[in-house]
Amino acid sequence: MLQQLGTTQATEGRVLVVDDDGEILSLVAKFLRANGFVVATARNGAEMKAQMQAAQPDLVVLDIMLPGTNGLDLCRSLRAESQVPVVMLTAKGDEIDRIVGLEVGADDYLPKPFNPRELLARIKAVLRRSRSADSAGAPGSGRLIEFDGWHLDTLKRELTDPTGVVVDLSSGEYDLLVTFLEAPQRVLSRDYLLDATKNRTLDVYDRSIDVQVSRLRRKIEAQGELIKTIRGAGYLFAASVRRK
Repeated sequence: MLQQLGTTQATEGRVLVVDDDGEILSLVAKFLRANGFVVATARNGAEMKAQMQAAQPDLVVLDIMLPGTNGLDLCRSLRAESQVPVVMLTAKGDEIDRIVGLEVGADDYLPKPFNPRELLARIKAVLRRSRSADSAGAPGSGRLIEFDGWHLDTLKRELTDPTGVVVDLSSGEYDLLVTFLEAPQRVLSRDYLLDATKNRTLDVYDRSIDVQVSRLRRKIEAQGELIKTIRGAGYLFAASVRRK
C-alpha cells in the first residue's frame, strides 16, 4: 500500500521519495518525517505518477535505477509538465548518470550509499532556492525582466522568447538565469554560480555548473551569444537587462 502525502500540513514541506529498495524507502521516509516533512513513497514510475496526481509534492527524491521506466526518463517526463524540484540518487561514482541527470532537469544529485543527513541538507538547500525564487517574484518587486527581446516573469517563473513563445526551464536553469540577470555584464566565477544557484556547503560536482550553463545556452541563444565563457574566470551575461 502506498504511503500518500495527503493534506497534512508539514513544517518543512512535502516530499515524494521514489526508490525500489524498500529498506531505503523506509529509512529515508522515517528520517524526513522526524525532521518535519510529510513524506510519500513510490517504488516505480506508475506509483510515482499516481502519487503526483493525488497530491503535488514540494520536492521529489528520485532514484535512477528503477524497474521499468528508469529515473532519468521519469525526470525528463516530469520536467515536461512540472517545475517541482528533483534530487536524483545515482550510483556511486557514476559520472555519466550525474551529467545526464542534470541535463534532463534534476536540481541536485546524491550518490549511493548516502548519509540521510546529507540528503536532508540537499533537500533543504533545493527547497530554499525554489522558495526564494518564488518570493522574489512577489507583486511590486520588479517581477518582469527584459533582455535582448526576451521576457522573464519571475512571479509565474515563465520565460518568453522574442516571438512570444514560452520556453520551459527546469528549476536549475531558472535559478541560473536569474543569477545571470541579477549581475549582467559582470564575470561570475563557477564557484560563485554554484553558491548562488545551489547554496551548498557540501562537496559539489565540479562540472555541474558547466552542464547547467550548456543547457541554458541551448534554450536562449538561438539568435546570438548571450552567455560568454571567460577563459580561466567563469561566465559573463552579455545582454543589457531591464526590470519592470
